[in-house]
Amino acid sequence: MTPEVKEKIDNLIKNNKIMVFMKGTKLMPQCGFSNNAVQIFNALGVPFETFDVLSDYEVRQGIKEYSEWPTIPQIYINGEFLGGSDILYEMYQQGKLQEKVEVALAS
Repeated sequence: MTPEVKEKIDNLIKNNKIMVFMKGTKLMPQCGFSNNAVQIFNALGVPFETFDVLSDYEVRQGIKEYSEWPTIPQIYINGEFLGGSDILYEMYQQGKLQEKVEVALAS
C-alpha cells in the first residue's frame, strides 16, 4: 500500500464517526454483505459514511492490508475497526452496536 492510499484511508476513518468500506453506495449496495451493513445502520437511524471500494482498486486492496481483514465490507466506529457485516449483525443482535454508536456520536 502506498503512503498516499494509507493517508486516504486514515483520513476517511478519522473524519467520519461511522465509516463503512463497502461494494457500492448507501443507495445502491453491490453485494449482500454490504447491503446488510447499510440496513443495520439505517435501522439504527444514525448518520454514517461509506466508501465504494469498487470505484478505487488501490483502496479496495489497501483497506484489507490496513485492517488485516480479507473481506469487504469493513466497518469502523470512532476510528476502531469492528470487522465485517457478520460481526456488525452479531453486535446489533446483542445490543452492543447501539451502545458503541451512541458513545461514538456523543464524543
